[in-house]
Amino acid sequence: MKIKEIIVVEGRDDTARIRLAVDADTIETNGSAINNDTLIQIKHAKEKRGVIIFTDPDYPGERIRHIVDQAVPGCKHAFLTRDQARSKKTKNKSLGIEHASIEAIRDALQDVYELAEISETEITKEDLITYGLLGGAASSVLRAKLGERLQIGHTNGKQLLKRLNQFQITKQQFEQAVKAVQQEEKDV
Repeated sequence: MKIKEIIVVEGRDDTARIRLAVDADTIETNGSAINNDTLIQIKHAKEKRGVIIFTDPDYPGERIRHIVDQAVPGCKHAFLTRDQARSKKTKNKSLGIEHASIEAIRDALQDVYELAEISETEITKEDLITYGLLGGAASSVLRAKLGERLQIGHTNGKQLLKRLNQFQITKQQFEQAVKAVQQEEKDV
């Protein structure tokens, strides 16, 4: 099952653990170092697909949850108890989403997610190559301008495809944006 909303987590380990439990896209805040660009990306994600905030049940996790909730009101929230998020393997009993059981993660998300619709017109790697967004001398510049136009941020070639599909950019929206960027480049 694919979750429609994008899940906001603190880091890569949280993303990896969530993906073992459910099919979902995530935005990582990089812990307490959440910046304005990440908040803009979360706001855009909420407008496109909805957002579930799923941070650790500790002070830094609650601080991040509060920052995101204040900057992007109306997000859904998923929670784990401290016991559910505590490592059973290490002596120091680390705390975090990355230590939770698959079952606990699924239970926490159970009441807040919606099933995603699968798009038949998904953008492919071949589309990126066709429009000069991969492998070309000006690819990086085109990707930066496209990311700005579509409000998905600047990406490398590998991340562009993920973000286009993550933000449910349709093939038509993608093609229109690429053509506009290419026209701007010609006019310069």
